[in-house]
Amino acid sequence: MTKDLIDAIQERHSIRAYETTAIPDATIGRLLESAHLAPSAGNLQPWKFVVVRNATLRQALAEAAFGQDFIAAAPVNIVVCAEPERSAARYGERGAGLYCLQDTAAATQNILLTATAYGLGSCWVGAFDEAKVRQTLGIGPELRPTAIIPLGYPAEEPEEVAYRSIDEVTLIM
Repeated sequence: MTKDLIDAIQERHSIRAYETTAIPDATIGRLLESAHLAPSAGNLQPWKFVVVRNATLRQALAEAAFGQDFIAAAPVNIVVCAEPERSAARYGERGAGLYCLQDTAAATQNILLTATAYGLGSCWVGAFDEAKVRQTLGIGPELRPTAIIPLGYPAEEPEEVAYRSIDEVTLIM
C-alpha cells in the first residue's frame, strides 16, 4: 500500500542509514516510471536513469561523492543523468544549461516522493565529482550526472528539520 501524495511530501526526509533488505524489482520499476513521468521542457525527456545495485560500483560512487559512505551502504542507487544536447537541439544554450537540469530535478523529486510512498528511505545527493561518476558508470560526456539517489529501507528515524515560514519565502504581488 502506498501513501497519499500529501503524506509522502510531508514525510519525505533525507535518510542516510539503510537496512540491507533488497528492494523488489517491481518497486524499482515504479520509481523509474515515476521519474519518467516528470514534466520536461518541450516534453523532450532529457534524462537517463542508471540503476546501480553492484556493491563495488556503489562504493566507487560514494568515493566520487567525497566519501559519503551512506551511498555505498544503500542496496540501490539511482544516478539521474541529464542529456544537455537533447534540450539544446530545441532550446539552444538555455536548454543545455538550464532546462535539462530543471527537468532532471523534477524527475529526481518524483523518485524521492515515490520512494517515500513505498516506505523507502532516500537522499538527494548532489555533491560529487561528475567526471568520477561518469568514469565509474562508464558513461560518456553526452550525459551529465545530476543526482545520486541512494535507496533502501530506513535504518534510522529522520531528524526533525526546521522550515522557514511560508510568509518568509513568499512574495505576493
